[in-house]
Amino acid sequence: MRIVAALGGNALLQRGEHPDADIQQHHVHDAARSLAELVTAGHELVITHGNGPQIGLLAEESEADPALAAPYPLDVLGAQTQGMIGTLLVRELLGRLPGHPVTALTTHTEVDPHDPAFGRPGKFIGGQLSEQQARTMETERGWTTARDGEHLRRVVPSPRPTAIVELPSIRALLATGAVVIAAGGGGVPVTRDPDTGRVRGVEAVVDKDLASALLAEQLDADALLILTDVTHVFTRFGSTRPGPLVSVTPDRLRELDLPEGSMRPKAEAAAAFAERTGHLAAIGPLDNALGTILGTTGTTVRALPGAAGEGPKALPAGPSDLGPADQRAAV
Repeated sequence: MRIVAALGGNALLQRGEHPDADIQQHHVHDAARSLAELVTAGHELVITHGNGPQIGLLAEESEADPALAAPYPLDVLGAQTQGMIGTLLVRELLGRLPGHPVTALTTHTEVDPHDPAFGRPGKFIGGQLSEQQARTMETERGWTTARDGEHLRRVVPSPRPTAIVELPSIRALLATGAVVIAAGGGGVPVTRDPDTGRVRGVEAVVDKDLASALLAEQLDADALLILTDVTHVFTRFGSTRPGPLVSVTPDRLRELDLPEGSMRPKAEAAAAFAERTGHLAAIGPLDNALGTILGTTGTTVRALPGAAGEGPKALPAGPSDLGPADQRAAV
């Protein structure tokens, strides 16, 4: 089975943790165990990952660096996070899969230059900010901030992915039997000139779940796993009896009210992949990827027979209807 596994930002940093290298290394160590189980079970594996905390940290450092005439753009910083996170994952997986090739590939994702998201920043990056910090950054650096749970964070444009530039290279690597780490942080966002074919970076961050769903579809993957810090999607959030969803259709998943900047893209990605391909999508815990693919944990998403190929529908905006509060966590 060919699987695309999308790791939430909690694979490296959990909410409120200090972004030190040793903390991130510890989390990658735990994630690699779960991912390696998929490979030892005989599955082909492509791994994608978030980069919200990391690209936010690099952006803050770049803007504060007196040696720079101007800060580095987000597309270049996104490529830096692919290298940083990719090498952590490669090292851990090589240790758990001796003799098995593992490759991290710098990946670019095409977006539409006219995507309305450029005028409506909504993707969280960086750490938590107090009210005073947020107001200072908005005034001094021109940031846009939004509330993420009890805190504020920076938000940037997040256009929808339209194509994965390195798709042929990813296919070629899979043909060698390699585990491939690709489309990190949703991929480096670029636009392509229709006349010259030249690609240019843009100041944005692509949602990694939507890019993962697109990559999985274009790779003809058998399954899309979205791995995060919850065991299931839950109904009746906020009640005394929240209920875990074991299996759900795309339409039912869309009926839930999900937060725009975190769980909503996960649900949209899972629903779109299942609907477009007729294959399995699942949202489950990072520490049990194999159990999620087997259906012993997590929420599986399957289209009804005959519904594949209908394409995605819009998800309603609104507050979360998902389980524990930490389902709003790292994107």
